[in-house]
Amino acid sequence: METKTKRQASNASQKTELQKITPFLWFDDEATDAVNFYLSVFSQQEGALNTITRVILYGDEAAEASGRSAGSVMTIAFLINGQEFAAINGGPAFRFSPSISFFVTCNTDQKVNLLWSRLSEGGNILMNLDKYPFSEKFGWVNDKYGVSWQIALSEGPQKITPCLMFSGNQHGKAEEAMNYYISIFNNSEIINIQRYGAGDPEPENTVKFASFSLVDQEFMAIDSNREHAFTFNPSVSFVVNCETQEELDYFWNELTRGGDERAQLCGWLQDKYGVSWQILPASLREWLSDPDTRKSDRVMQAILEMKKINIQTLKNAYEQ
Repeated sequence: METKTKRQASNASQKTELQKITPFLWFDDEATDAVNFYLSVFSQQEGALNTITRVILYGDEAAEASGRSAGSVMTIAFLINGQEFAAINGGPAFRFSPSISFFVTCNTDQKVNLLWSRLSEGGNILMNLDKYPFSEKFGWVNDKYGVSWQIALSEGPQKITPCLMFSGNQHGKAEEAMNYYISIFNNSEIINIQRYGAGDPEPENTVKFASFSLVDQEFMAIDSNREHAFTFNPSVSFVVNCETQEELDYFWNELTRGGDERAQLCGWLQDKYGVSWQILPASLREWLSDPDTRKSDRVMQAILEMKKINIQTLKNAYEQ
């Protein structure tokens, strides 16, 4: 195991307390059902914090642009096990894959078994719940909505950690990607790396398992040289909430370097590894959920005309 020291991003305006990276799940039209399912599953875990924190409905502008019904649920922000997520009813454009999964550690057999029984019901098992060389008890499953979960018995408090699997054209780039991400975000570090050795089933020195933090939020990364019929796609993206235009510009410029901002609108981008991000104002949720639908519609109309977000333009649309 290797441990590396923390790196700080070069942008002096970046402030740790303002940063929040939120996994964002793209559903066809099952976001409400899926969120309620996850709240039910994780509510059975003692001491877990599970709740819906905000619901945003489709206004006229967003409904027209997406083909959804005005007044139907657009996005839901929620907490499971204290980890913030967001979900959208966005249509059938993207399908979940194990390229980004959520690694859940549990400190008792009972908790592992309970989560496994619920998340595997109607799902697709990738690795049976069993004992492995790396874990006394572990299983990997895509749930009935397609979201991918890894469940493991481990000491310490239960937590949920996003896990990025670098496969296909991205195989062997896990360590490079981690170093790239921690060079961008403040208060970030590679926590540990375990590499494949000679005689292992994967190429030597590629990443068997690694954990790293971005703005003090933990992530995991692995390399996989096996043939997979999937890779990173926008079904799971990561929202970076920004307080200022300077901060938003910084993250947009850094994460689009070698990537692609052309494929998406409304603050979306794919970095050079294919991982999707949304670089958004922290106030956006408040503006889009305002009960005065004239305000929220004006904000949405402005967003739909943007790639990189201009905060002042959105604020003007909200306040006019």
